[in-house]
Amino acid sequence: MKMPSNNAEETALLGMDDIELRNIQLQFPSARRFSGEAACTEVRVRTDRGDILVAVQGDRNKPAIITYHDLGLNYASFQPFFGYVDMRALLENFCVYHVNAPGQEEGAPSLPEDYMYPSMDELANQLNYVMGHFGIKTFIGFGVGAGANVLARFALIHPKKVDALTLINCTSNQAGWIEWAYQKMNTRSLRSRGMTQGVLDYLLWHHFGRFPEDRNHDLTQMYKNYFTRNVNPSNLSMFIEAYVRRSDLGICRNADTIKVPVLNITGALSPHVDDTVTFNGRLNPNNSTWMKISDCAMVLEEQPSKISEAFRLFLQGEGYVAPLSPTKIVAFRRLSDAERRRPCRHSSVIRITENPISEAVVC
Repeated sequence: MKMPSNNAEETALLGMDDIELRNIQLQFPSARRFSGEAACTEVRVRTDRGDILVAVQGDRNKPAIITYHDLGLNYASFQPFFGYVDMRALLENFCVYHVNAPGQEEGAPSLPEDYMYPSMDELANQLNYVMGHFGIKTFIGFGVGAGANVLARFALIHPKKVDALTLINCTSNQAGWIEWAYQKMNTRSLRSRGMTQGVLDYLLWHHFGRFPEDRNHDLTQMYKNYFTRNVNPSNLSMFIEAYVRRSDLGICRNADTIKVPVLNITGALSPHVDDTVTFNGRLNPNNSTWMKISDCAMVLEEQPSKISEAFRLFLQGEGYVAPLSPTKIVAFRRLSDAERRRPCRHSSVIRITENPISEAVVC
């Protein structure tokens, strides 16, 4: 038998019209955005310094978790983490109250020019109005950055109202000269020119540290767009001004310190590592734990599985929740996958996704 000639092979391949890519369409991934699995009910709560927005997630008859956000953000920044599948299994036992600092929610109108923005101590005092409005007797605090400082102040003044604290990138001392100078320039720019590139770069550094795009380009781009489009510049300048004028917590390991259990967390690449170390040195070692999560700066976004596990074990160690069985966690993960699964529709058009961005975070 003779082997087919090269010409015969070429002719056969050229005649195979069925494999020609005639109907290909490029399908680009949608931009990443804040999203949560569970819906929140937004409630306006009246305080002595004006109304604030509180987003409620879960059954109000269950024990309370109160969250407080960082600079440039609001309760939406907690949605991806609390919608994470492992957290959904844990939060069956709790109701989450996301507290927003005055004027920081999405779509907030500009505060009046003569409005005296609350100090950090006054922001902490507003939590009393939140507790009174919803009938909360005690709560577990969960704060990030400036919000962690607010919750720490409240726990110092009202230790019997706080069961435990999980604080991320918490600062216990007053602002240094370098921070004060940078923040002064930022507040002036926000009031006069809005969200400038300088302010945007500072916010990205504050949350992600150095070179965030090298670690997670789509996450950095999402926050860039959020700061530019969803933040009220003048309101943010007031919040930054209150934070930069914060007083020292005045705590000492061997004297007055936070009496409730504290889980003190930071990321290895965060610019606030030294602040958390200083804070840890002023806490009682018998009821506090310091954790540094590797390969990240914004731990809730970059390492949600590690933080959810640490938070779960922290609550279990304090006796607030029963241990979750691996079977239950797997069941929640399967349920989450089933909810995300979309029905397949047959089409003659071949779709190729270019540079797909996974919604899952690899830990």
